[in-house]
Amino acid sequence: MLDCITVAAIQMDSQADKTENIYSALRLVEQAADRGAQLIGLPEVFNFLGPGKLAGEMAEEIPGPTVEQFQTAARRYSIHLLAGSILEINPEAPTRPFNTSCLIGPDGDILAKYRKMHLFDVDLPGEFVYRESDERTPGMDAVVAATSMGNIGLSICYDVRFPELYRRMSEQGLEILFVPAAFTMQTGRDHWHVLLRARAIENQVYVIAPAQTGKKIEGLVCYGRSVIINPWGTVLAQADDAEVAILTEITNDGLQSVRGKLPCLERRRIGEVTHDVDRDYFRQP
Repeated sequence: MLDCITVAAIQMDSQADKTENIYSALRLVEQAADRGAQLIGLPEVFNFLGPGKLAGEMAEEIPGPTVEQFQTAARRYSIHLLAGSILEINPEAPTRPFNTSCLIGPDGDILAKYRKMHLFDVDLPGEFVYRESDERTPGMDAVVAATSMGNIGLSICYDVRFPELYRRMSEQGLEILFVPAAFTMQTGRDHWHVLLRARAIENQVYVIAPAQTGKKIEGLVCYGRSVIINPWGTVLAQADDAEVAILTEITNDGLQSVRGKLPCLERRRIGEVTHDVDRDYFRQP
């Protein structure tokens, strides 16, 4: 990775108004870029967080109306930009779109696209019940993009509970990991930072986790607390529950220092994680 990168995680309170959400996201990207950010991440479903029954209607092609605006922003500010995630049209199941992240380069090109593999199903009696698997189609592939910033891995929210995905990315040279999310208040207060720090520590990578915050529709309250973590597991920057861009610097020296002092990745005794089991699992209905 580059010697030193100024990175930003943008926290948003997205609602059902796509136009307003995009305006807010562009404003926060501009603020982060003006403060010197070179690598910026937006949260999960940043352009629409409304009723699940509208998922198919709100889905877009990629590139399409939303992503194209952020391609323009990346060019304008000469930044690498993670367009958190949006709902992507699934021609084979129009009512069950993909939940998709796009990594955009400073020339506006899409460098990588990742479809969320693990869909969030939760049943907390008396608190919150949700089945993302009823409304979305899972992706199939781990994604690590080789960029001028470094090797950047893409994942989304609930994925963070499945360490085998990140080990697969580690085998592909992972250095910087994005985890855009819309973690719930109920799970976030106990699990969010614990899981993110674990993924940073066990894979010895930087983690950038831009999150949703605030009250949404259908009983959802998002935890916020966007965070940037170093390979030792130390929190470098953290938000509270407001819409904000948090910034910090990450360095290649910091990455290599941790890997040199504690060479876990070189001392593994279990072989490579294959995609075969993952693919068979996700073919199940």
